[in-house]
This record gives sequence, C-alpha cells and structure tokens, in this order.
Amino acid sequence: MFERFTAKARDVVIRAQAEDIARGADAIRSEHLLAALVQVPDTIALMVLTGFSVTPADVLADVDALGTTPSDSEALASIGIDLDEVRRQVEEAFGPGALDRTMAARGGRKNGRTPFDRTAKKVMELALREAIALKHNYIGTEHILLGMLHSETGAAQRILAARNVQQHVARVMVEELVRGKRAG
Repeated sequence: MFERFTAKARDVVIRAQAEDIARGADAIRSEHLLAALVQVPDTIALMVLTGFSVTPADVLADVDALGTTPSDSEALASIGIDLDEVRRQVEEAFGPGALDRTMAARGGRKNGRTPFDRTAKKVMELALREAIALKHNYIGTEHILLGMLHSETGAAQRILAARNVQQHVARVMVEELVRGKRAG
C-alpha cells in the first residue's frame, strides 16, 4: 500500500514517527499522524483545514494539550504494584538485565521501526478506502485527513471534530481541489 502514497503522504508517515518519539509514546497514534499532517507544507489537506479556519498551530496546540499518559510505574503504583520489586523478582528468576532484553525495553520498536497503534492503522486503512471511493489511484494527504475524520480514529478525530471539521464537507472540498488541480 505504501507505494501508492504520494511523496507528501509518505512525509506525513515519516514525520509521525518523529512525533511519536518526541512525545515519548510507545507507538504512532492518530494524533501523531495529525500533528505530522499539518507540518507538511503545500498540501490539499492543509487547504481543506484552512477552509475550516484551522491552522497548524491550532492542531499542534490541541495535540500538545493531550499531554502524556502516566508512566507505567505511576499507573502500577496507583493499584499497589511496586515496579522495582517486580524487576527485582524477575531478575532473580531470569538473571540480571532480563527485562532490558525485551521489545518493551526498546520502546516497542522492532528493527528500528515504530509500531502503529490501532487508531493509526485505522486512519491508514480508511485513507485507502477514501482514495478508492474518490476513484484516485494514489493516497495523498487529503485521503489521510479524510481517514482521520471517521469516528473510530481516536484523538485525531476528536481534535478535528472539536474544531468543527466535518467529514462530508471536507470530502466535497477535496473533490473540488483535486478537480481544480487537474484542470489547472
């Protein structure tokens, strides 16, 4: 599927990985894709967002406002589990550094690649479906944006909905902008 992505859509995916790392997340989420999407200049997705009076600064502020989730140790401590004690017992049973050899210790990355979480995977799947529905033989930033506007795509959809970005209106705008690019 990645071969059908335009250069700018590929840039979104690459930037989303950087967003994930910069925000200390363990996977690329839909909000990382959204933050990356608004940072790629001169795209149909940005034109659509501008049509809704949404700026990259607005979106980045909204993504920043999501904050970070509590650390694993904080979450476990809140239910009475001492992570240091768990580590001690694991190392006693499996040897020193046993937990450091796991994929989780590498930040969930396998072979240097950051995994996509369920919402980011859904955005990509829906981007493909949007491209097919519009009879486009490529996946561009506009399709990624339209994919984000579906209700099952997590934080990206909630951010866009809060900014009153409506899927059916965005789709019409995409159709008009693509038609204008072909004509011009």
